Amino acid sequence: MEQLTEVTIEAIDLAAWAPSALAVQAVAFGLRPEEVAVRLQIVTRHAQQPGVLALGAFSEGRLVGFGYGMPNRRDHWWSTVIEPYLAARGHGDWLDGVFAVTELHVLPEFQGRGVGSSLIRSLCECSGLPRSILSAIDAETPARRLYRSLGYRDLARQVVFPSTVRPYAVMGAPLPLLMPGQSQDANSR
Repeated sequence: MEQLTEVTIEAIDLAAWAPSALAVQAVAFGLRPEEVAVRLQIVTRHAQQPGVLALGAFSEGRLVGFGYGMPNRRDHWWSTVIEPYLAARGHGDWLDGVFAVTELHVLPEFQGRGVGSSLIRSLCECSGLPRSILSAIDAETPARRLYRSLGYRDLARQVVFPSTVRPYAVMGAPLPLLMPGQSQDANSR
């Protein structure tokens, strides 16, 4: 797919790579072993969803980042949680005809080198859908800054998922995502 300095982005079989992907997520997101075990079941289930796309970022044969997503469906658990928040802000239509970026994680030593940007751009490009949606911790983090630089904007904030302490923001963007230096106006629809 895309070649970065020392990093190659390529399609992966999500089910086969799930343990390695979750090892990356555990480091990048600070997951405890019991959280990894729960997420392994979720990722395995997601791997069976129609239209799922998964990419890995490799450096010297080692998985250093990954991302996956799928066409959003209103009956998915995530959609049922965020729907009232989106509807309350007049954004309920963002649940239909969109590519949901489910997970995107890069090992800390590879962050800030364009790996996350390349992963999400490639995922969204391959989706064939006109818009993308995702959720991120509702704080000023490098991830939120990355998403904003790509054209994502807040659709709902202070979204509370069951079993989480920190609130999330739901963000959406028209596709294709913005290129570096491109303004929001150039990609608005």
